[in-house]
This record gives sequence, C-alpha cells and structure tokens, in this order.
Amino acid sequence: MNKKVCIVGLGYIGLPTAAVLADKGFFVHGVDVNEEAINLINNGEVHIYEPDLEKVVKKVVTAGKLSADIEPINADVYILAVPTPFKENHKPDLAYVEAATKSIIPYIEPGSLIILESTSPIGTTEKIVELILNERTDLSIDEKSPSQIYVSHCPERVLPGKILKELIENDRIVGGINKMSTQKTAEFYESFVDGKVLQTNAKTAELSKLTENSYRDVNIAFANELSMICDDLDIDVWELIKLANHHPRVNILQPGPGVGGHCIAVDPWFIVDAAPERAKLIHTARNVNDNKPQFVIEKVKAATENMINPKIACLGLSFKANIDDLRESPAVQIVKELSSIYNNDTILVAEPHIDKLPKELSDKNIELVNTQNALLSAGVIVLLVDHDYFKSLDNETINNKIVIDTRGVIPKSDIKLLAIPL
Repeated sequence: MNKKVCIVGLGYIGLPTAAVLADKGFFVHGVDVNEEAINLINNGEVHIYEPDLEKVVKKVVTAGKLSADIEPINADVYILAVPTPFKENHKPDLAYVEAATKSIIPYIEPGSLIILESTSPIGTTEKIVELILNERTDLSIDEKSPSQIYVSHCPERVLPGKILKELIENDRIVGGINKMSTQKTAEFYESFVDGKVLQTNAKTAELSKLTENSYRDVNIAFANELSMICDDLDIDVWELIKLANHHPRVNILQPGPGVGGHCIAVDPWFIVDAAPERAKLIHTARNVNDNKPQFVIEKVKAATENMINPKIACLGLSFKANIDDLRESPAVQIVKELSSIYNNDTILVAEPHIDKLPKELSDKNIELVNTQNALLSAGVIVLLVDHDYFKSLDNETINNKIVIDTRGVIPKSDIKLLAIPL
C-alpha cells in the first residue's frame, strides 16, 4: 500500500481516521490549524482522548506512516474532516468546509479523490466541486476527461469511545457526484473497512447521516418529554420506561438533561433548514431537547428556593458517559447558567475525564473539584452525566442531601434523600 492520503482536520474524527489508515499501510499526512496538536502528533502523542488512540498514533508516527503539518501536500486521496456547526437561527455554517477545500485546491491533480467526511447539509459535496472548478479550470468532473477528479461524500458513523473499532467494522455509505466518483470512493473504503460499503449518490449520502441522527433525536425527545410529564404527575419515569419496554415492540430510550455532541444536537437542524415546511416533527424534537436543560435549571431553582447561599455540585460535563468530549453538552450549558443565577456562590463541578474547565466556564464562579470533595461540600447535587464512575458513589456521602438525578443513576431505595426530581 503506497497511496498517500491527506486528511484536513485532526479532531475527534480526523485523527482516528488518520491513525487507522496509517496502521493499514497508507502514508498519511494530517493537516490542522492547531499547531500544538500538530507538535503532539509528530511526537507520537494526542490532543484528544479516545481509547487506544495514543498507542496507535505513536506506532504509526514511529513507523513513518503518519505526519502532521499546517499545510496540505500532493496526495492521491484527500479527506475533509472538519467541523460543520450552525450559525445564528440554526443556519448551517460551511466556513470550515470551504476553508478546508480551498487549502487543498493548489495540490489537487487529475485523478485525485476528494472525500467529504464532515456531516453536512444536502448539496455541500456539489459546493465543494464548484469551489474547486472555479479556481482550477484545468480540472474536470467529466468522466471522459483526462483531467478528471473524483469527489464524494462518506459520512462518519462512529461512537466516541469506540471510534477505532467502528471505523473499521461499521458499514459505510459513499455517494459521489457521479458514478465513477462513487466507485473510486467505494474501492478506497473497501481497502480498509470490514463492514459493507454501500453506494449511492452524494445528496442521498448527505441526507442519510442527517436522517440517522434525526431519528435518534426524535426518540430521545420522546423520552425527555415523557420525563417532564412524569415529573408533573409525580410518577417515576425510570420505572415507567422499564415497565413499558417489556412490550415486545417498544424500546423507549432513557431521558437526560438534553442532547449534546457534534452530531445529534446539530444535524437535525440541517434538515429543518433544507425543508422547513416539511420537517415539523424533527423541528419539534429539536425544540424539546434544546429546552430540557432549562427544565433542569428550574428544578434546581425550586430545590434551593428557601436556601441562603446554597452549595451546588454538578456531576459531569461531557455530552455523554465515559468520554471527555464537551461539544454541545447540555451539562456545560446548565453549569454555565447556574453560575449566572447563583453568582454570589461557587458552583462545584466534578468531571473525572478532564483536568481543566473549558474556556467558557473558566472565568466564572465555577470550581473543578474531585467527586468526593463535591459530594462532601455541597447540599444540592445535580447529576448530569451517567459516567460509570458516578454509578458507584458512596451512598453515605449523599444521605440527606437534595439530589437532582437527570440520568436515573442513583437508586432511590438504597439511600435517604430529601428530593429526587425527574
């Protein structure tokens, strides 16, 4: 295997992808604007946490299969793995995709394969083609042209904490801007993916990823809405869901403080933006999940209504259990809002997967402490993330405290609590 792959964006998807490809024998050149990350990678270290990632990066860097820089190089395959957030009013922001595309344009040659892995609004792959051909009139997407290039979309479909495994084992969807692009892209992924490589066109591939995450968002919204209904009716939502799920065709998800992450909290808005008059259910689900953090905040305010200088401890900041990823995390949103409401008090935060607060929380009245200190010091405990670490809490430490458990982690029968909303 002597193909060169240039990956633009060395974050939670780009770096694991680079490591996997290098471990499979490709020569991989990673590109990122973060010079600190580049220096770490070139030393065989990593700037993000993912199980076994640092071990693989060290191996492939030492073997000369992976290097990183701020500038692209000439390559056979270019992979764009950059963020696709949204702007004000949930409008898609393609600035990173456009910048990544422009960065590789001078290096593209006839025969190059360009793959967009970033989850993107429908039509983004076609926009990449337009950007390239506007600046490089010597290139073409005509399947009969000797200067043809190949452009496709292949959305990532991995779970944080299992990325290295799922990059290889999961089925992949590839959609090109024409049949030859689709075929070339499928051949590339088939060289290192054990799962099926499913071929379609670019627009369908783009919508497939948005659909997967919107499906999950709608189902989470049902659980979150149910939790609020149960709170109003004084019913234990965890028991209710457990009972309902005994039906052979019912599988209700678990509620939480909201929805976070780089996918589920963002991707449905791309469908809403593309079809605002049709995407009514998807839009409603987004609103339910986006408003759940405020519901949790109101529960905290109600619990502390008669307290003078309440001491509040929040357990967890990441958007899901057992990872350090804080992107779009409802827990971060809740902690930030609580720090403004209780601005004369220090909000304690326990997050075992990070060693410093994110910038948006670091200049506020928030202190990152270990879990035991948080439990001992606080009278009000807000459990926001169901880390395994929190599932083995010392029950004696939280006896007779107000606990707001948004994840159903703390067994009510084992301890005496003053309150457990949700």
